[in-house]
Amino acid sequence: MGIFHINKGAGMFAATALSLVISAAVQAETLKFWTTEEQPARLAKQEAMAADFKAATGISVQVIPVTEKDLGTRATAAFAAGDLPDVIYHPLQYALPWAESGILNTDAASEAIENLGEGTFAAGALNMAAVPDGYASVPVDGWTQLLVYRKDLFDQHGLATPDSYADVLAAVEKLHNPPEMFGFVAPTKVDEGFMSQVLEHVFLANGVTPVDGDGFQNLDVEKTTQVLDFYKAIVEASPEGELYWKQSRELYFAGKAAMIIWSPFILDELAGLRDSAPPTIDGDPTSRALAAKTGVVTKFSGPSNPAGAAWGDVRYFGITSDANVDNAIDFVQYSLGEGYTQTLSIAPEGKFPVRRGDATDAEKYVKIWEKLPVGVDRKAPLSELYEADMIKEIVAGLDKAQRWGVTEGQLSLASKIINSQIINRLVRSYIDGERDAAATVAALNTELAAVK
Repeated sequence: MGIFHINKGAGMFAATALSLVISAAVQAETLKFWTTEEQPARLAKQEAMAADFKAATGISVQVIPVTEKDLGTRATAAFAAGDLPDVIYHPLQYALPWAESGILNTDAASEAIENLGEGTFAAGALNMAAVPDGYASVPVDGWTQLLVYRKDLFDQHGLATPDSYADVLAAVEKLHNPPEMFGFVAPTKVDEGFMSQVLEHVFLANGVTPVDGDGFQNLDVEKTTQVLDFYKAIVEASPEGELYWKQSRELYFAGKAAMIIWSPFILDELAGLRDSAPPTIDGDPTSRALAAKTGVVTKFSGPSNPAGAAWGDVRYFGITSDANVDNAIDFVQYSLGEGYTQTLSIAPEGKFPVRRGDATDAEKYVKIWEKLPVGVDRKAPLSELYEADMIKEIVAGLDKAQRWGVTEGQLSLASKIINSQIINRLVRSYIDGERDAAATVAALNTELAAVK
């Protein structure tokens, strides 16, 4: 009897040990994935893709929602504790700073990009995450800011596509006829991020940036004066008041604006697919008529920068320094390969394919994306709503996408400059006649130099 108890205990001990080994192995095979796409419907799609990835590879993925405003502090705390997730879906602003601080494994990201094919990605999306020996993170999706315009009116009046300061101003001269039609609706509310976003695009278009490789650089007086004069002209073609995204969309949807600058999240609304933001131009909130009359420009230029620029927002998969590298690379490659349709389908109107295709078809994912349904209360693919040339323009913008501070390695400082809203305030004071252009540039240089 005693021998029986000893053997039984040994067997129980062995079974417990084996269970712990199996449990540890299973835990090791579970990837932790942080995502800022935390809305229930978007989260469900990511969890479904994680389940498909497990079915294909045997690797479980724990999808962990993180509010975007908390992402920076949570990542910093997890890094200090040695408890980072394996993969983080993150905005552009963290790519280079996290690479520099050691949060990201740049070798792993570079390997994933090489395996997927560097040439299959939009150049602009890669360039914004470039580090000396590769890439900080892997581009997943993005969008470029749009200059939205009434193509029917431009065609009717023989106006050129508004892809330069000069062409925008020529169209304003011809079409501005308030209150029936405003030539432009430009943001003027200085405490709104929308004004910051539009102004950065306008500055980039003329090749003006407040940073170089060493930090802040004085704004060029001549180039910045051109920016100020252009912005003042489009504001003067706008309604009076404190304007931001809301008024620009409402006026364009009512047929009372010739041009606005907006994100591509307007595309489904333009086509009458969202009841909370209906086009009102013809009395039918579900009408696609306004979409058919609309054209877009992603890249436009100023007189000092003929090449022009697009303003882009790109999101990335960062493989962290605490990751199970092989499994993390497999997950990233799956999400941008076999699972890329699911990735893009989370919100196609704001998730342009930064990976255009693969070795079998250079435009494979673009073709898939343009057929994905968009909308909220009604659904339709973008290819059904807009002409092929317009969709091509939307996607191509990512090749020329830029942001202040990215190529200079000063994204953190550039972000602080933007968030300070100094530029918004001083541009507005110039528009209001409080100081001339030269004094405004001098004030900008003085105040921006103090941002640290």
